[in-house]
Amino acid sequence: MNVVEATVLGIVQGLTEFLPISSSGHLLIVPKLLGWGDPGAAFTAVIQLGTMAAVIIYFWRDLVNIVATWTKSLFRPELRSHADARMGWYIGLGTIPISVVGLALKDFIEGPSRNLWLNASSLIVMGLVLMVAEWAGRQKREVADLNLRDGLIIGGFQCLSLIPGSSRSGSTMTGALFLGYTREAAARYSFLLSVPAVVLSGGFEMRHAFEGGLAWGPTIVATVVSFVVGYACIAWLLKYLTKHSMLIFVYYRVALGGVLLGLLAAGAVSASG
Repeated sequence: MNVVEATVLGIVQGLTEFLPISSSGHLLIVPKLLGWGDPGAAFTAVIQLGTMAAVIIYFWRDLVNIVATWTKSLFRPELRSHADARMGWYIGLGTIPISVVGLALKDFIEGPSRNLWLNASSLIVMGLVLMVAEWAGRQKREVADLNLRDGLIIGGFQCLSLIPGSSRSGSTMTGALFLGYTREAAARYSFLLSVPAVVLSGGFEMRHAFEGGLAWGPTIVATVVSFVVGYACIAWLLKYLTKHSMLIFVYYRVALGGVLLGLLAAGAVSASG
């Protein structure tokens, strides 16, 4: 991988990590269409740390308040009903499902799941599920209305993101919409919930990075680019969702999945590396 390829993949990661269109899927699809080959699960996980840095910096005040209040609440019972203390529990407990399932299916995730037939199908199916959630959700609840049950349910939806093409943000936002949350509230909680999940994922995949198979120079470039683009994407999406539906992302997912299935059926691209 050279710097140009790394820059392109960094842009792709930054744009698609927070939009509900699947970053892992695009990091398989784009190199394949350009003839670059699969960058690998380790590369994908490491450059996700760039977009996680973006979400941490964007929401740093929220995260500092959540961590500080949650920690204090362990020793001060009067703080346990505070919104930030409760959010700390929701994020922590909501991360358990994807951690357990991710470890159980790690061999599948790092191998067979990196197949374009599966990715294309997942883009379409989860796009249609997002469309149903967009139409069926009441979209009246805000982040302040979050409770433990909802946090666990949305955390369960996050497990769907283990299949490339599903989208972590898309899966969690779909779950939140089904539970009646507004689009902006769904996106905001999705971003907060992503922090421990992706940091753990990146840390876990680093074991492969140090085995010598990762080109560190281009990977660092891609990570920095993904941070810059990801930060801008967060700000844009939160503003966009205050006045617009998610249907544009549904249309994109279905169109891309359909085109990809057509290319695979015609033999224009191969399903795996």
